[in-house]
Amino acid sequence: MKALLSLSHLIDWITDRFGGLAKWAVLLSCLISFTNAVVRYSFDYSSNGFLEIQWYLFAGCVMLGAAHVLRVNEHVRVDVIYGLLSSRARVLIDLFGLIFFLMPVMAVMLYFSFPLFVSMFNSHEMSSNAGGLIRWPAMLMLPMGFTLMLLQGLSEIIKRIGWLTHTYDMEVHYERPLQ
Repeated sequence: MKALLSLSHLIDWITDRFGGLAKWAVLLSCLISFTNAVVRYSFDYSSNGFLEIQWYLFAGCVMLGAAHVLRVNEHVRVDVIYGLLSSRARVLIDLFGLIFFLMPVMAVMLYFSFPLFVSMFNSHEMSSNAGGLIRWPAMLMLPMGFTLMLLQGLSEIIKRIGWLTHTYDMEVHYERPLQ
């Protein structure tokens, strides 16, 4: 279990680095959006490349940041009875969801997204808009994001098994979101 927990900590470290990139992608996207608006209204000039880079950065924010959201336990839950259960029951529900929902879905999404990325990379597909950008960098975010989610899912499974076997101490306190 010690080796698995070390792997879990390595995955968490990698996830944190990509989460940091996602944060910068948000800031950069906002700055580009602001600059694009100022240039468009001040100089009556606009570029499709500026518009497209914003959604490329948004794709990076979502796909690279999702694993970090899972790692810090801030992901969306359907909270009907979850908050009323014991810590052990919540960990078992998390474990069930990770193994039977998250991991298979991320594996399928990776399976379908990677060939799409390779196809766009090999064909050098460009946006059909004038001044548009190449498409593969945005498409790369899909397999990268699904891979990160698979890895983080593995890390979360390891941590929960460690908690259940009393070899890992993690925060299991849950507060129901404000509604």
